[in-house]
Amino acid sequence: MNRFSVIYQFREQYHHVSCNTRAEAESVLKLVPNHKGRTPVGIYDAKTELFDWDASRQDQYDRASFEGQGQLGEQIITIAQALRRRDANWQKAGEFRRPSFFA
Repeated sequence: MNRFSVIYQFREQYHHVSCNTRAEAESVLKLVPNHKGRTPVGIYDAKTELFDWDASRQDQYDRASFEGQGQLGEQIITIAQALRRRDANWQKAGEFRRPSFFA
């Protein structure tokens, strides 16, 4: 199972890349800025349901109020879970191929 999801934005939409290990996810996250128009957001851990912000977003998160941090965290975790569910449904249906890396 792909425990980790690297979340990034492209054309104002969220996307993810599934990874088996934390090390693999960190490596992928470092590659995101190398692809034009893609902005790294962070890494979601499906087992613990926790999210680690990319360094470029961590400062924004740290400056938010306690309530704001809760809202940001809840929002990005909901997005990550929805992306993972979508891909799981595509794979089960057999009609769609999983998007390629940085689709």
